[in-house]
Amino acid sequence: MTGGLSPATMMLAATDWAIHLATAPGKQMQLAAKAMGKSMRLFDYALRASHELGGPTGTAEPACPVVAPLAQDHRFDAPEWHQAPYNVMTQAFLLNQQWWQAATTGIGGVSRHHEDMVSFAARQILDVMAPTNFIATNPVLQKRIAETGGKCLADGLGFFLDDLRRELTGAAPAGTERFVVGENIATAKGTVVYRNRLIELIQYAPRTETVRPEPVLIVPAWIMKYYILDLSATNSLVNWLTGQGYTVFMISWHNPSGEDRELTLDDYRRMGPMAALDAVEAITGAEKIHAAGYCLGGTLLSITAAAMAGEGDTRLASVTLLAAQTEFSEPGELGLFIDESQLHVLENMMWSRGYLESGQMGGAFQILRSNDLIWSHVLETYLMGERAPINDLMAWNADGTRMPFAMHSEYLRALFLHDDLAEGRFRVDGRVISLEALRAPMFVVGTERDHVAPWHSVYKIHLLSSAEVTFVLTSGGHNAGIVSEPGHPRRHFRIATRAEDAPPIAAEEWVERATPMGGSWWTQWGAWLDARSGEPVPPPMIGNAARGYPPLCPAPGRYVLEK
Repeated sequence: MTGGLSPATMMLAATDWAIHLATAPGKQMQLAAKAMGKSMRLFDYALRASHELGGPTGTAEPACPVVAPLAQDHRFDAPEWHQAPYNVMTQAFLLNQQWWQAATTGIGGVSRHHEDMVSFAARQILDVMAPTNFIATNPVLQKRIAETGGKCLADGLGFFLDDLRRELTGAAPAGTERFVVGENIATAKGTVVYRNRLIELIQYAPRTETVRPEPVLIVPAWIMKYYILDLSATNSLVNWLTGQGYTVFMISWHNPSGEDRELTLDDYRRMGPMAALDAVEAITGAEKIHAAGYCLGGTLLSITAAAMAGEGDTRLASVTLLAAQTEFSEPGELGLFIDESQLHVLENMMWSRGYLESGQMGGAFQILRSNDLIWSHVLETYLMGERAPINDLMAWNADGTRMPFAMHSEYLRALFLHDDLAEGRFRVDGRVISLEALRAPMFVVGTERDHVAPWHSVYKIHLLSSAEVTFVLTSGGHNAGIVSEPGHPRRHFRIATRAEDAPPIAAEEWVERATPMGGSWWTQWGAWLDARSGEPVPPPMIGNAARGYPPLCPAPGRYVLEK
């Protein structure tokens, strides 16, 4: 009934805020003064707007807005919103939004976590009540209804009923049927060369006559299917890497069921990247391997690399982390969903089935960007009657995976809640590991609008390891910032390298020093890998039956097709 949110946490947060606000007369007076001031500003604006509305055509100057929307808020961009009386409604909403931000923050005695939760909840309620969501207060929607004679509402109702049917039956979202794994997405030519209970390992066919002697092993996140890094042929990171002369291996994770409830985070390490490294070494004979991890896969790779370094295992030529956190003290708004009470609810939900459904985690991500992912969809699809065409990235986003009970609980508690990896308490095989042991050069990518792994959090790898770190801050969000192929329009990034053992600098200072560049960061990564790779050699065979790794089946394999 609560969508996985803990009622106890929500009530505690609201009570904490309400009691401390009720006993803060100074804050109350400040809020009363703000309310009065904003009311007067709105009244003055309404008078000027009414003059604009009532004056002779072409004689009235447009009323100058009192407050502008936030930079990322594009709900009121259409010119109709700047005409009376809708401009007054817009200003009333934005001023109200500002007041509630002041009312839910800066109250002494309220814990930071509870303050964030109350402020977040207030924004969600305001987003529900935004004038864009109602026919009577949305001039753009009114215009659309008039132009279509109301047909847009009928079409929207049809879309709503279709989406409801799909939700109730567990069917894929509309439009995803146009994207078929192995046919027009996840099409890079390759072969599954290893399989265990948890992973399939795909070796991709070479696209150049010679390859670098150091292969690239990619560890994707297990929360979603691997093929975000092999979408369409034009935006496939796999295709691009093989085209640059690298032998590429990719882990494809098994989609857990109730039988996998006891799989732990260490099982994922052993049967995931460690098993894959052994296979890559046996197949290629390479002494050094470039390893890259995306999102949770990058977090797991960092744990694996630290454990290897502590054991004297030097097989990693480099470590690349793509939108991956290693320090969780500032996880962004996703931290709103993680505390002891929330984990208690999640663990009980997972206990009965042995896993967490992908839709539950996906729902949390949608709430974080409710304007973009929920209310804009409701407006455009169900009221405007326009279903936006789905693209390959959206189809991938709808193809989620489950997470086993033991692993997910351990990940949330040990890493996300208690930050054990960064604070020197995380153990592998009974031994505490430290990212300080890492000496392989690192290439780390954060994205400007990441709501899953905020770039300030990703940047903290500088504080945890003294290795050489080349950090990139790229445009885009958690997914689109990584799938940023050369030639993609309007892409830009900043890049700078901190030398080994050099002292770290603050993230804001890094932004000032880093070199801004246009285009895709992929080309910089390619040059970085080239500088740390040997001279090209003939490509290795696909699989190696003599060493226990025979070719099993063509890519994309079986695990990626599991539902």
